[in-house]
Amino acid sequence: MTALVRKVLPATAVLAVSALAAVPVAAAQSGDDSHARVVTEHGELRDLAPATAGPLDHASAVLMMVSDHGKTSVRLQVHGIDRSQAGRRFGAHLHFGPCVAGNGAAAGPHYNTDALAGRVPPRVDETTEVWLDFTVTGGGTGHAFAAVPFVPQAGDRAIVIHQDPTDEHGVAGPRLACLPVSW
Repeated sequence: MTALVRKVLPATAVLAVSALAAVPVAAAQSGDDSHARVVTEHGELRDLAPATAGPLDHASAVLMMVSDHGKTSVRLQVHGIDRSQAGRRFGAHLHFGPCVAGNGAAAGPHYNTDALAGRVPPRVDETTEVWLDFTVTGGGTGHAFAAVPFVPQAGDRAIVIHQDPTDEHGVAGPRLACLPVSW
């Protein structure tokens, strides 16, 4: 991929994702709901397994979270995935800790509202966590959407991309890469 394409793809993705949030942003700006919040992050993914070459080594991502009325919609777009991975599904989740290159453990556990509320055992599913699994296209991209019935608490967080798709217990294998998300 050329340097120009690496610069144009993230910019194009930011514009596309920004358009998706126009309605909630307009509502928030018009005073319809002063609690609406839009969070966007974009950039190169940080490698969590630097000792080995991987399919996400030169990938970048764009994330948009729109929270309104106690609910959140999240869109993830990943570009620059090794095209040989077309058809492969990766698990991806919002994690409670920060995204630190070379240190997948720093991201901590999945962001889980039941765990935060002290429920034992916490439920692990798409209603208590943000799951953003995606399938790689022939063009080396992946896209995911999740809608959850909660608003994640502010902090330094990570979108972690895992080796495998998420199973029914929330497990998706080793951590390959992450995107920092702070608000």
